[in-house]
Amino acid sequence: MDIAPLLAPFLSTAELSSAQTEQVRAYLELLLRWNQKINLTSVRKPEDIVTRHFGESFFLASSLRQMGIINARANDSGARFIDLGSGAGFPGIPVKIYEPEFHGTLMESQNKKATFLKEVIRALKLTGIDVFNGRAEQWLQSSGARASLVTLRAVERFERILPVAAMLTEPKGRLALLIGSAQVETARNLLPSFAWEAPRPVPLSHSRILLIGRNSEGQ
Repeated sequence: MDIAPLLAPFLSTAELSSAQTEQVRAYLELLLRWNQKINLTSVRKPEDIVTRHFGESFFLASSLRQMGIINARANDSGARFIDLGSGAGFPGIPVKIYEPEFHGTLMESQNKKATFLKEVIRALKLTGIDVFNGRAEQWLQSSGARASLVTLRAVERFERILPVAAMLTEPKGRLALLIGSAQVETARNLLPSFAWEAPRPVPLSHSRILLIGRNSEGQ
């Protein structure tokens, strides 16, 4: 399977290098193998996994770079991201593949999924990224650390988890949501203190969008 053409519609700022493409391939192979034992994704066809999961995640990463939210200067400043409810690692691991110097934490409360995430990090030889096997509330109680970017994708109980994501976002930080277009108004209503960009339609999707908000707390 040729991965690069499948991902091309989702990348507006830079194509993946051959090394990054090989990381995607290795990640996909691990996902397919582990998915036979634990439910990581209901999508079974490798091509569909690439376009739906990887494509959408790289669209987020590419859009953030285009907006200047993730770049070398931000990385040097000690900025970091949290991927809340990371599951099978989307969009957090593709964000890390796309922007290798951007440090991050994959937050996943289910033990088996957290174990899978650690295996992907090990297999892909990723550095500057870790897995927190617990709930966001536990993270805040234990460390209190917040992030310049929090990502959230396709989680259940959206109305409950979104305020938690906001709590993880530092003042002037960004919250990047991969959601259905019908959830946009819910996000705006739940977090009126965030300044929201116009929704960005995800390529090759009828209803999926990227919604980015800026935390105006403390301004």
